[in-house]
Amino acid sequence: MASLLDSVTVTRVFSLPITSSISPTSTVQSVSARRIVPEFRGLKASRRSLVTQSTSLGTNLRSRFARGGKIVCEAQDTTASAAVEVPNLSDSEWQTQVLESDVPVLVEFWAPWCGPCRMIHPIVDQLAKDFAGKFKFYKINTDESPNTANRYGIRSVPTVIIFKDGEKKDSIIGAVPKETLEKTIERFLVE
Repeated sequence: MASLLDSVTVTRVFSLPITSSISPTSTVQSVSARRIVPEFRGLKASRRSLVTQSTSLGTNLRSRFARGGKIVCEAQDTTASAAVEVPNLSDSEWQTQVLESDVPVLVEFWAPWCGPCRMIHPIVDQLAKDFAGKFKFYKINTDESPNTANRYGIRSVPTVIIFKDGEKKDSIIGAVPKETLEKTIERFLVE
């Protein structure tokens, strides 16, 4: 019942000739299915070439995006002068920098493994620039400074807490829009 198969040869699809119709008298055309794929360079579209179009009045050059244009990824420069680097605090600096501060303080509790924390970092950096001199801004890594995080009951990150006169005044949990943080900060500037 079992049959023995010595060898099988399979040709590649792109090297097979293709006929233009089913008729046995038709001519055979050879078609290559290979495509030249441009090298991947990221996620930025660029102009590939000028396309020439012939008309009865002559040749017309039009510039357009050709199909399959190159894409290049460019990361933002996070060290730009527009952003202010918000300093990290440790448990030992907490008392002098936050509780004894003469201006209100915004503290972002974060962790290096936290995705939403990375989303809110640039927002806090921008707010530190916008409210420089009126508010102090700090970040505290909950993995490196667990005592302070436990003292204030931090159960999820990012958590932003605003302190004024050494007391916790407000807290915001999660990655929130810049406008939400701005409104909260402005509430404590008026008081």
